[in-house]
Amino acid sequence: MFELIKNKQHLTKEGLSKIVAIKASMNLGLSDKLKAAFPNIIPVDRPFFIEQAIPDPNWIAGFTSAEGCFYIRLTKSKSHLTGFQVLLIFYLTQHHRDRELMKRLVSYFECGRYSLRKNKLAGDFEVKKFSDIIQKIIPLFSKYPIEGVKHQDFLDFCFVAELIKKKAHLTNEGIEEIRKIKSRMNINRSIPFLGEETE
Repeated sequence: MFELIKNKQHLTKEGLSKIVAIKASMNLGLSDKLKAAFPNIIPVDRPFFIEQAIPDPNWIAGFTSAEGCFYIRLTKSKSHLTGFQVLLIFYLTQHHRDRELMKRLVSYFECGRYSLRKNKLAGDFEVKKFSDIIQKIIPLFSKYPIEGVKHQDFLDFCFVAELIKKKAHLTNEGIEEIRKIKSRMNINRSIPFLGEETE
């Protein structure tokens, strides 16, 4: 797109159509308004991931910083005295064209699973088993830390993992503490993370 615009091809009908065709293959594709304005546009072909191996743990850390999530799920459960079950989930999401890359994460981590979403546009690599979280996910990101605000989510994720190891999640007080931690993670990350000093 940059080269087309630099060469002023966007000022022609043909050049503009090329740009729209590129946009159609990116991210979420074209909006309804653009589809109506350019009804005959065919998205350009995008290559599928063809590399044979995941480079190294630092690559995983960078990938997670952009596309990963450390998530705490609280669900109602009649089999738990507190009425709630706590589940730690680590997942990475990517466009379906990179599904071969995502499938390789299963063998790389030696845990988890990959599945396409219902819309078939994206897929998730997901790890839910607590022993895998404790033995594989947390150790990797402790040794190869991710950067940015998501690192704070990871620290809270680790803290909740420790609470679960100590069985604190089986008490009402523990559930309340986990609920408070969960409420400030991911999209709500504006409150200082656990252990951060405040004035």
